[in-house]
Amino acid sequence: MSIKHYGIVEWVDFARGVSSTGSRPAMEAHLAGGCLSCRQLAEFCSKLAAVCGGAVLQPVPDGALSQARALFPTRPKVAAKRSFRVPFELIYDSLLVPSAAGLRSSWQVGWQALYRAGDCSVDLRVEPELHSSRAALVGQISSHVAPETEMSDLAVCLKSGKMVVAETRSNRYGEFQMEYEQQKRLQLCVFLESGGKTIQVPVKRLATDTGVGAARTGTAKAGRKRVGVRK
Repeated sequence: MSIKHYGIVEWVDFARGVSSTGSRPAMEAHLAGGCLSCRQLAEFCSKLAAVCGGAVLQPVPDGALSQARALFPTRPKVAAKRSFRVPFELIYDSLLVPSAAGLRSSWQVGWQALYRAGDCSVDLRVEPELHSSRAALVGQISSHVAPETEMSDLAVCLKSGKMVVAETRSNRYGEFQMEYEQQKRLQLCVFLESGGKTIQVPVKRLATDTGVGAARTGTAKAGRKRVGVRK
């Protein structure tokens, strides 16, 4: 008469206490019968379940959560009702800042911008990678009307047209970060009120230099053309 042994899936359910009512007595009887291999497997699953149960009680750092959400993004759950897009205003654009007096050109690594949309402010910084078309975006959303308002767990995504390039969620300070492949027509979308309101602002594409990975400002280009080269 052959003896029925149980697999790891069944012992995991046994250790977690979710086995079916009929199979649990049979598995207990099997262990009582002296099966060494199944006992070792059952003890391993019990220890694993205890470790996992204890890990749930430990707080997870915001940095680890942000990285995990960037690796395994979840699509924002937009409400069934039509989303209202909040009008925005550009407050600051580092590429539009005039060059200092006496300089014919200037170099700037990255791009920084500040937008206002309703009661919210969106602060962005984009830094291109060296010798690569990829870039990193770091941002923060806050309320300039009520700064104490918490902007945590907001869905944030970067889109090129209708395609989602990268996505994440904000931490308890309203901060977020993403890495992505630079493309045309990039838009950053922040979903407020479970998708009932959306802030959508443009993100500039930076042309990187293969030598230093810097982005030249539009002002610098124009200034060099006007002044020319002295002989």
